[in-house]
Amino acid sequence: MPEAYRPRDTLSLWWLGDPRHPVPLGEISLVLGGRGVALRYGDGWLSTGFPLSDDLPLREGLFIPAERDRAAGAVDDARPDRWGERVIRKFEITPRLSILEFLLFAGDERYGALGVSLRADSYEPWMRGPAPEFDQLEQMADAVRMILANEPVPELQRRLVRPGGTLGGARPKSLLQMDGRQWIVKFTEISEYDEPLVEHASMQLAATCGVVVSSTRAIKLGNGHVVAIDRFDREGGARLHAISANVLFSAAGEERGYPELAQLLRRIAPADRIAEQQQQLFRRMVFNILIDNTDDHDKNHALLRQRDGRYLLSPAFDVLPVAQGLGYQQLTVGKYGAESTLTNAMSSAPQFGLAAAAARAIVREVCTAVERWKEAFSATGVKDADIDYLARFVDRESLRVQRAEYLR
Repeated sequence: MPEAYRPRDTLSLWWLGDPRHPVPLGEISLVLGGRGVALRYGDGWLSTGFPLSDDLPLREGLFIPAERDRAAGAVDDARPDRWGERVIRKFEITPRLSILEFLLFAGDERYGALGVSLRADSYEPWMRGPAPEFDQLEQMADAVRMILANEPVPELQRRLVRPGGTLGGARPKSLLQMDGRQWIVKFTEISEYDEPLVEHASMQLAATCGVVVSSTRAIKLGNGHVVAIDRFDREGGARLHAISANVLFSAAGEERGYPELAQLLRRIAPADRIAEQQQQLFRRMVFNILIDNTDDHDKNHALLRQRDGRYLLSPAFDVLPVAQGLGYQQLTVGKYGAESTLTNAMSSAPQFGLAAAAARAIVREVCTAVERWKEAFSATGVKDADIDYLARFVDRESLRVQRAEYLR
């Protein structure tokens, strides 16, 4: 790591699909009065590469974000999440913290397959090195506690908290090497219940509903748990190019909604998998409604680039009850906007390529599994008191009545 960082207005962007052989991709630079980051592809990438997103076609010129406080297209997904920004603010001593600096300071283990380098002639990231091992988990948790308490963190423990591994969110987290793979470990702040264990239980329940989910593990730590999520943007030694639904919607100029994403899948998914992908998205939408997961915003949905250049939905992640009973999803559901109802979900079934009978069968299947959520959570180790607390929201009358309609 360099001894000191001097602000610069231009950095180098690299492709790390095979991290053993980084490929120069182009140049990123500050624009919009320092409130945005633009991309210019390099000649080599223009000859042999691919568009990082639909709003970054392979052509010469400068791609400037349409809005302030963003980077251009898929480069925006290479930024650290809110927790990562908090870690950077805590640890990095720098006279400037623009989006360009956040992109650099996210380090080598950022989400996806892009890398930011200080140099254009060789890949030189800001932070590099192996992720912490399992036996360092308690030290990592202590470092997270110190960050949350705004206490000084010793240099050795700073290296245990990596700022750039996830797509979005404010929950405390870092990276962990376990069983030969990288996992994202999530901690919890003060909460009414054991949130990491509940997330693990929710993901397990989602899997029984036919939702393809990221692998998770609940790890006992102190009086509670942390949850470890297997990185879906890593496959063996390769890094997978991933874009968020947020970037996809922005590039297409589409309203942010489940039906709109289902229609975009018709264009970007492999032809022989469009129907499967649309049904999977419909199933996820229904599960989120029934489990009271109303934090289903467009950065909590991702797509992975395949070898043929097409895209598939990533495994589901960040799926758990929000425990607020809001009654509205973050994304549009159907005819009645973002209203969290199965009637609303059914109204958009045709946009998912589903006939009414097929959509009803999926809803019935998810309702059947969610009806037994208490038993499923208990079997995963969630305490009775936590289940009772969550029942105020997951079993509130409006959701209970909707489930019952499909279980007759």
